[in-house]
Amino acid sequence: MTNGAPQLDDSAAAPPATARRPLSPSRAADFMQCPLLFRFRTIDRLPEVPSRAAARGTLVHAVLERLFDLPAGERTPERAGAMVEEQWRALLDREPLLGTLFPDDGADPGAADPATADAEGLATWLAGARRLLQRYFDLEDPTRLEPEAREMRVQIDLGDGLQLRGVVDRLDVAPGGAMRVVDYKTGRAPSELFESKALFQMRFYALVLWRLRGQVPRLLQLVYLGSGDVLRYAPEEADLLATERKVRALSDAIERNRAAGDWRPRPGRTCTWCDHKALCPSFGGTPPPLPET
Repeated sequence: MTNGAPQLDDSAAAPPATARRPLSPSRAADFMQCPLLFRFRTIDRLPEVPSRAAARGTLVHAVLERLFDLPAGERTPERAGAMVEEQWRALLDREPLLGTLFPDDGADPGAADPATADAEGLATWLAGARRLLQRYFDLEDPTRLEPEAREMRVQIDLGDGLQLRGVVDRLDVAPGGAMRVVDYKTGRAPSELFESKALFQMRFYALVLWRLRGQVPRLLQLVYLGSGDVLRYAPEEADLLATERKVRALSDAIERNRAAGDWRPRPGRTCTWCDHKALCPSFGGTPPPLPET
């Protein structure tokens, strides 16, 4: 390991197959970004403070998922906008901690009822979610789509104890069987420098679907609602074989680190937004003892 970076050398001795943990695109990305972050989220399971940006992304995803429950002719910007507050209340019911995002002065900061929240801040935030949904309609016409699945959980065992899992935002399947994998992003499209990182998640899903269905997806599509961009990529079998080699190497590196108890930080620009800086040696902190199991 150099400068805390994970080693992905396929020639290194792999851990026993039974030691492997399931791997998702987000956890793989955590490990590539910072092994200590991976540890905090996956092994220690430390709580993280909810952010308005992340919560808005969850809200927009929920509306887009339920938009396709409506008859095609009713999938309009007005109906989507009308669903925003309803879905926000549903999120609060499931995750009351989100109520702390808009506390009113003197009100219970844990209150989950929007009526007791920072009304102006909440209204502005909800309006931002509606703008993102309006932009979706500028990019796609949902009246012409009938997805096969939304928020679809996928999972495959690649052998040697390596299990991949994740959640696909939307899967479109043409009458002939061609698959399009769609992922919504509420942020802005990345620069060309970071485009490959964004596509890793989509190749990961494409690999799982290929192994499950025996067919390489025709198209991977990232819809960036923050900037109004759509990134499209047509994968080939060679791409997915390379992705499989990469996730195997990642899994091996994770298990070697776990066996050694070695979770070094990898400082970078993303540290600015990390919830765990107080526990990170790069910022003078000390991680908690590793769990016994």
